[in-house]
This record gives sequence, C-alpha cells and structure tokens, in this order.
Amino acid sequence: MVLSKMNPLLYLLSLTLIIIAPFHGQIPIELYNLDNPTTVDYKLFWDIRLPRVIVAFFAGAILALGGLLFQSLFKNPMSTPYTLGVASGSTLGVAFAIVFGFSSMLSLFGFFGALFTVVILFALTLKLKSYETNALLLVGIALAFFYNAALMILFYLSDESQSFEIIRFTMGSVDVVGLDQTLPIVVASLGLLLLSNFYKKELKLLLTSNDYAYLKGIEVKEVNTILLVSVSIAVGVSVSITGPIGFVGLIIPHIIKIVYKKSAEQLILPIFFYGGFFLVVSDLIARNLGSSSDIPIGIITALLGGPFFIYLIMRKR
Repeated sequence: MVLSKMNPLLYLLSLTLIIIAPFHGQIPIELYNLDNPTTVDYKLFWDIRLPRVIVAFFAGAILALGGLLFQSLFKNPMSTPYTLGVASGSTLGVAFAIVFGFSSMLSLFGFFGALFTVVILFALTLKLKSYETNALLLVGIALAFFYNAALMILFYLSDESQSFEIIRFTMGSVDVVGLDQTLPIVVASLGLLLLSNFYKKELKLLLTSNDYAYLKGIEVKEVNTILLVSVSIAVGVSVSITGPIGFVGLIIPHIIKIVYKKSAEQLILPIFFYGGFFLVVSDLIARNLGSSSDIPIGIITALLGGPFFIYLIMRKR
C-alpha cells in the first residue's frame, strides 16, 4: 500500500532528475545562453548534453524492456538482451570497421553485425518444428564464443591505437554529438515499446506456459519469433551507437517487479521508463566524478549491477 502511494512520487522525482540532467556536468551552463547560437553554452547543451541524455534514456529503456521480454519468453530470470549474441555480433562489426579503416561508419558496421546475428537466429526458428527456446539459447552461446574468437583475431591484427579504440567501445558510451544522432535509437525504442504493448495479452499467456498459450489460440512460435527478433534488432541499434552496456537488462526488470509487485505484462511502461532513468543517472555519475575525462558508462552500470547480480543468485537459492 505504501509503495503504491509512492509510485507517482517516484515517477515525478525521476522525471525531474532526467530534465535537469543536461544542465549538470564539469562545465556549468547558463540558462540565458541557451537561445544564443553564438555561445559555448548553446553548443554544449544542444549538441552534446541534451543528445547524450536522450541516448542514455532510450538506450536504457531498450535494454530494460528487452531484458523483461527475454526473461519472460525464456522463463529464465538471468536472461539479458545480450543472451542471443546480438551485442557480440555488433561489437565484432565495430572492431572490423576499426581495424580495416572504416572508422567513419562504426555505427553502421555495428548494426550490420547485430543484424547478421538476427538473420541467423531467425533462420534457425524457421527450421524448428516447435519453438525450442533452449535451442536458441545454445545457438546464442555458440555465436558469442565464435564472435569472441573472431574478435581476438582482430585484436591480433590491430595496432595499439586500434586496440584501445575497440576496448573503449566495449566499455560503453553515450557520448554522441548532435540531435540527429539520437533519431535511430529513439525510433527503435518507441517501436519496441509499441510492439510490446500490442502483444501484452499474448505475453501474459506465454508467462504461464507455451502449451497453455497454444490452447488459448496463441500462435506461440510466431509471437515468440516476432518479439525476440524485434528485441534483437532494437538492441542491435542501441549497441551499435552506445556499445555493450551491461546489467541494465538484468537488474531493472527485477527491481521494478519487487517495487510494483505486478505481473510482467503490466510492467512494460514502468520498466521502459526506469531503465532509461537508470542509465541517465549512471551517465550523470560517470561525467561528474571530477576526473579529466568521463568514465565509461559501462563501468558504472557494472559496479552497480555486479553486487545486485550476486544478490539475485543468493535470493534464488
């Protein structure tokens, strides 16, 4: 009862923090300069700070909502949006672009790496007589091992600066320049949100069991395929821009389930919102620790998510 009364207040406080996030950083911004294109404050806010917060919010939303869907469809509380190897495929694509001189198209190569993985997974689902989630999980693990081996080859072929650039990408970053860079991730996240709401009824039935959903007239294989492929594409867009950012898709769904105490299909919007909020806060911490350069956001999420992951394992025991 207390938590239900606190929920509107939590939304309001979280939304307030998201709104003020672009104004906080190592360099202060004066509000009266935001309408003057000739000032440094104007360029800092509109070209760097605001795009960064937008990317952080919608990337976090994709990862959190993707985590919820994967945990529900695989019926595994430890599943993440990276379970099927999409992030590894995107990372390999970016590493290939760095080593072979396509540094101006990193996001494009990252997306095609993720898309290649999605195509493999989709082709596999067409071969299965029934929807076998265990088979997909094993394929995802195998793809991740293959991509990691290929990545080691690229590390071997790269020079020192290229190796550093690859490593820096794997740490995650929401450092983008210009509002036009935010459009792909905004479209991908809103599309995933709309699709998740459209299949809310089917998701509720699938949470019980695939057999129960089938008896209720749900095309289990079709629905699972659409949701998993959609999540994978959205995650591919996110990773190609921000790099792999861990633990968001793991911890946010579990935290929101504890706070709201509702079934997963009723938590789509809260998890979407608080996933974005969590990454905005993580980025706020990363760029306000007083160091000469921003700490990679993936390090912050890992520091917060690692202990919680251990807590989840002990709680399940």
